[in-house]
Amino acid sequence: MKVLIAADHAGFALKEKLKNYLVAKGIKVEDLGTYSKERCDYPEYAYALAKGIAKGKASRGILICKSGIGNSIVANRVPKVRAALCYNLTAAKLSREHNDSNVLVLGSAFVKVALAKRIAWTWLNTAFLGGRHLRRVKLIEKLSAR
Repeated sequence: MKVLIAADHAGFALKEKLKNYLVAKGIKVEDLGTYSKERCDYPEYAYALAKGIAKGKASRGILICKSGIGNSIVANRVPKVRAALCYNLTAAKLSREHNDSNVLVLGSAFVKVALAKRIAWTWLNTAFLGGRHLRRVKLIEKLSAR
């Protein structure tokens, strides 16, 4: 599995720790930045990651900023991206099972390192249930194409 990861300055420290954790677990991670705590604009990183997911550069991506809200807004504007802002394990699991989310968004102000690792691992290892949920995901795609 290959995962794209990106963050702004407020998510940089968490991104680095989460990236190292995932690599140690045997997951290939491509880091799209930022590469320091220097102030930057989150939309550039969120858009780059979302475009990468939409183009099939990887099947999953993880975005981190202070609240996660801005990254969610940007990523969900890109067709074929279903970004889920998750602050707990249940949300991460349901976002995969019911929504087939392909981008996990974390807020560094609300999710500390240990929890972020558990959320990411749960999210990466939870399968989409399909069935009635597939119909809904297809409807999302249809409506977003209008």
